[in-house]
Amino acid sequence: MSDIDRIRNFSIIAHIDHGKSTIADRIIHKCGGLTEREMKQQVLDSMDIERERGITIKAQTVKLNYKSKDGKTYTLNIIDTPGHVDFGYEVSRSLSACEGSLLIVDSTQGVEAQTLANVYQALEIDHEVIPILNKIDLPASDIDKTKKEIEDVVGIDTSGAIPCSGKTGEGVNDILESIINNLPPPKGNKNEKLKCLLVDSWYDSYLGVVILVRVIDGKIKKNMKVKLMSNNQDYEIEKVGVFTPKPIDIQELNSGEIGFIITGIKSLSETKVGDTICDANDPITKPLPGFKPSKPVVFCGLFPVDSSEFQKLKDGLAKLKLNDASFSYEPESSSALGLGFRCGFLGLLHLEIITERLEREFDVNLITTTPGVIYKVYKNNGETINLQNPTNMPDPSQIAKIEEPWIKSTIITPDEYLGSIIKICQDKRGIQTNLSYSGKRAVLSYDLPLNEVVFDFNDRLKSVSSGYASFDYEISDYKEGALVKLGILVNGEPVDALAMIIHKDFAQKTGRQVCEKLKDLIPRHNFMIPVQAAIGGKIIARESIKGFKKDVLTKIHGGGAMDRKRKLLEKQKKGKARAKQFGKVEIPQEAFIGVLKINKENN
Repeated sequence: MSDIDRIRNFSIIAHIDHGKSTIADRIIHKCGGLTEREMKQQVLDSMDIERERGITIKAQTVKLNYKSKDGKTYTLNIIDTPGHVDFGYEVSRSLSACEGSLLIVDSTQGVEAQTLANVYQALEIDHEVIPILNKIDLPASDIDKTKKEIEDVVGIDTSGAIPCSGKTGEGVNDILESIINNLPPPKGNKNEKLKCLLVDSWYDSYLGVVILVRVIDGKIKKNMKVKLMSNNQDYEIEKVGVFTPKPIDIQELNSGEIGFIITGIKSLSETKVGDTICDANDPITKPLPGFKPSKPVVFCGLFPVDSSEFQKLKDGLAKLKLNDASFSYEPESSSALGLGFRCGFLGLLHLEIITERLEREFDVNLITTTPGVIYKVYKNNGETINLQNPTNMPDPSQIAKIEEPWIKSTIITPDEYLGSIIKICQDKRGIQTNLSYSGKRAVLSYDLPLNEVVFDFNDRLKSVSSGYASFDYEISDYKEGALVKLGILVNGEPVDALAMIIHKDFAQKTGRQVCEKLKDLIPRHNFMIPVQAAIGGKIIARESIKGFKKDVLTKIHGGGAMDRKRKLLEKQKKGKARAKQFGKVEIPQEAFIGVLKINKENN
């Protein structure tokens, strides 16, 4: 048996909260990767925010040695992947570095939407999948029902499914034996030219950029000169190592192995995920197919509450960008909110994680503008614009049509919540494409416009289904929509930070709600302030904030009083008109935050 036949590369996939990281902990413990004293929960989740939320954000990797029942020692390379829809790109590239997957399903919950999405990704690249039924120690566990659901909904055979408990460690030995016996070893030849897949990269303040690689053919060793094929640059390897899960330096990585290299690169932009690494002195001609680059789909403005914190925000974004290539930002200025950044995210959870990390790690208080998506605006002159910021929308008379991104979504829910969920999807302009059943659970497929989903769709889904419904989506295509820009004017001046692109049918209702909210939140001034919502030049809603009225007549007594009173009132009226013309309306931060919450209160 050659060395490569004793390697097993596999990833762990599942829906959020079904126990991926816990089972990874058990496997690491069983293989002696860490001592009892070094073990802690979710050992592969390195960020505080991952531990608190109990979710995995970055895919992690670990190399273990396992002595099987037949006495042979095998090398196991685990990649622990995220389960949330926003981090699907982490899942896809992790799967590409492996030959097999452990599919973990919570035996108390059954198959969820994300389970489906991840399994399909694994099957698409011909992975061998081992089903594992977790949480069998809980009283609500139902192994037979879960097996039947996996066969009905996912369509894979469960005769070899392994019942286990990540909490107690029951069944972990069976999982390890099944990995050895059922997952294929990697293919590859260590005597061929070097061909290596760049799986991931991150920035370390001491070492520079650390590159996670999967060697396909050949070997990669210390002091070797390698070429990154996407930018045609040569680098010398300073360090080669593996995670056990502690980083350990080694001399070389052979074909079929996963490890890290350090080449002195200082900028993450040079290391494109999915790139091919080859020998600079004996390069290959054809690169590996690589991955689709992850594209931001949700955009919003981030502004510091205190303008003196702008530099802190800028430094924080630059540091986060070092370890998250999927996140993008560019400077933006707003007349209402000052200087800030327009940022692109993979979804709402990604947005939430980045803003929370900025506030926590860099101590910046933030205002987040309404999240939006990228629209395609076709102008009458044949020009097409990709629009992410509503303030840049051309005049309606120049626009031929606007297209918005749509998604294909899968919702899995207990039968009793189906009616409420269908109503939410209809309210969000959804089109039902399929409805099937597995026992008492419905599997619902809907086409939905993404801009209706980014606000609060997931929150509403969870609230109407008492948390039992699960939701997953993928972006499908662009479709034409009756979309308009809703502008908000305060004292005749447009407030760019509150502009939004919205479907024509919802514009009037939303405009009215924004005006009412601003009326309550903007403090009174010495003059009356009109608050208006407009589409183009047409005002569709209005509220007025009354001005203070100073009593200028109190001290007037005696002869000719009426005349003097009239003159004073005229003078006051002129003063108010002038104040209205030149007076600046201060819009407090609470007003912006209050309006941004309207979309949630709408529902």
